[in-house]
Amino acid sequence: MKLNKIITTAGLSLGLLLPSIATATPTTFVHLFEWNWQDVAQECEQYLGPKGYAAVQVSPPNEHITGGQWWTRYQPVSYELQSRGGNRAQFIDMVNRCSAAGVDIYVDTLINHMAAGSGTGTAGNSFGNKSFPIYSPQDFHESCTINSSDYGNDRYRVQNCELVGLADLDTASNYVQNTIAAYINDLQAIGVKGFRFDASKHVAASDIQSLMAKVNGSPVIFQEVIDQGGEAVGASEYLSTGLVTEFKYSTELGNTFRNGSLAWLSNFGEGWGFMPSSSAVVFVDNHDNQRGHGGAGNVITFEDGRLYDLANVFMLAYPYGYPKVMSSYDFHGDTDAGGPNVPVHNNGNLECFASNWKCEHRWSYIAGGVDFRNNTADNWAVTNWWDNTNNQISFGRGSSGHMAINKEDSTLIATVQTDMAPGQYCNVLKGELSADAKSCSGEVITVNSDGTINLNIGAWDAMAIHKNAKLNTSSVPNTGSDWQRTVIFINAQTQSGQDMFLRGGVDHAYANANLGRNCQTSNFECAMPIRHNNLKNVTTSPWKANDNYLDWYGIENGQSSEAEGSATDWTANVWPAGWGAEKTVNTDGFGVTSLNIWGEHYWMLDVDMDCSKAVNGWFELKAFIKNGQGWETAIAQNNTPYTSTNHMAQCGKINKFEFNNSSVAIRSF
Repeated sequence: MKLNKIITTAGLSLGLLLPSIATATPTTFVHLFEWNWQDVAQECEQYLGPKGYAAVQVSPPNEHITGGQWWTRYQPVSYELQSRGGNRAQFIDMVNRCSAAGVDIYVDTLINHMAAGSGTGTAGNSFGNKSFPIYSPQDFHESCTINSSDYGNDRYRVQNCELVGLADLDTASNYVQNTIAAYINDLQAIGVKGFRFDASKHVAASDIQSLMAKVNGSPVIFQEVIDQGGEAVGASEYLSTGLVTEFKYSTELGNTFRNGSLAWLSNFGEGWGFMPSSSAVVFVDNHDNQRGHGGAGNVITFEDGRLYDLANVFMLAYPYGYPKVMSSYDFHGDTDAGGPNVPVHNNGNLECFASNWKCEHRWSYIAGGVDFRNNTADNWAVTNWWDNTNNQISFGRGSSGHMAINKEDSTLIATVQTDMAPGQYCNVLKGELSADAKSCSGEVITVNSDGTINLNIGAWDAMAIHKNAKLNTSSVPNTGSDWQRTVIFINAQTQSGQDMFLRGGVDHAYANANLGRNCQTSNFECAMPIRHNNLKNVTTSPWKANDNYLDWYGIENGQSSEAEGSATDWTANVWPAGWGAEKTVNTDGFGVTSLNIWGEHYWMLDVDMDCSKAVNGWFELKAFIKNGQGWETAIAQNNTPYTSTNHMAQCGKINKFEFNNSSVAIRSF
């Protein structure tokens, strides 16, 4: 959420656990690592504000040593606002423009040290031998080196010796505290709302408490404390002075997504020994550990592609901590390399997604995850957890939202319970709801009348819906009241060049006599509205275009003249090696599918169907094999709601039939 004036030196009070949060309150901030101030300002206006990001963490804005490496920003020379990011006037312009767009600025702040060695800074100031424009040698600790072993057993050396040779400030000194506080207060006067305290573990918590007593107001403070356990200095020491970075979150999430089972994550957070949610800043990766520095571990980064998408979706959907999205650049294996030499907003061109800036915060799954979190903050709990004991999971956020992740190579097919209102929702990971709420630019997910969802999620994919992404279907054509995924399999031995089509619906005479439908006047009163789910088969997809009903009448208006009804796709449960490269429904639209548990030559119709048009959930169908056997003969199926000479299937189920045979098998997803 957007955190304004919540931190005090006496303690911490976050609204993260309160149920009274306003709808779509921003809940997530982004680190625009190494972006210049003009680019940050433009991004706030054009993307971050409209997309509901709460804040931006910017790189240190003060004078630093010269050089092209990213870490030169972390070697301060003075607190003048003259850095690689821009000058003071540009910084002020950025803060004002972002604020106008509803986005706060958090400043990465160096409180532990000044630069090593000697030289001239980016504002032209000279330094050397612990002498700086604002500090003299007496303002620093005596020089000593922090050894690797010190982190486990020597608190004094961790907090008083020099981190990688950087001049270590005497942060217990009143003058040093006053000087740092003056810098922070100057930034607050400009409009900065929050501060990241770099290397906080190297500063005694009592020193930070004293510093904060000199800081105006109650800015957001989050402290970098790397604590994976067994440290001489622990993260819990810093909870009274602000939020703290929970590095165990990053490493454990990375390890689980890479090597473990997502089913483990049902109690992620405090249940894993992490700090309280209300105190934790969490991230999949940050600018240090994505380079193997600072906490390291089994970290997932932009280089991992879809795995990174899914890890971020989980972070943003799961109610723990204050999440930070990383926005990186491609350093091409050089962990010292500074940002690209081209601006992000380059004369009208957006230099994202290629080999320069990565702009992960713009990735659909991540931006959609932020939208999901913003709109589910009022239900700060996990509900209706489901998993397959491995890497397929689903959970809700009460009546505010529901999500699912499939980190497996096969399709996730399951019916899960939700607390969502029935209806159709935009999968916010893949699309956006239109302004009039009548359409979605991407995938639509149906919540059934009983609150269940018939999940059908492809390999390595995800979905997330929330209460404010519900379609207003009252005036949308071909929209029924009970859309459910429905699958038909009909087994028939076929040859190359043969294709199967289905026709069906409800018997006209029965509907006229028992359902009050006048199917003679309107044929479609007895048809079943459908939307095809499988459009990947290049042969059958053209036949499915403009096929909006499973009906008795053949070609619909605008449908291909080659169609003989609703087209089906050939499937199998295995693909012998002798057949060549495996074909799958997920990839090719035909071939192997996990829904087929029987064998070869099972022709499949996979649709969303308006079950409100069925008869107590049942409807009729008959198959036609083009260039082959033609129409099926009469069927005498048992236990049907009325007598019919056709197959009868259940809407919302997986139905398996045999061509010219009355046998039937029906199962749930």
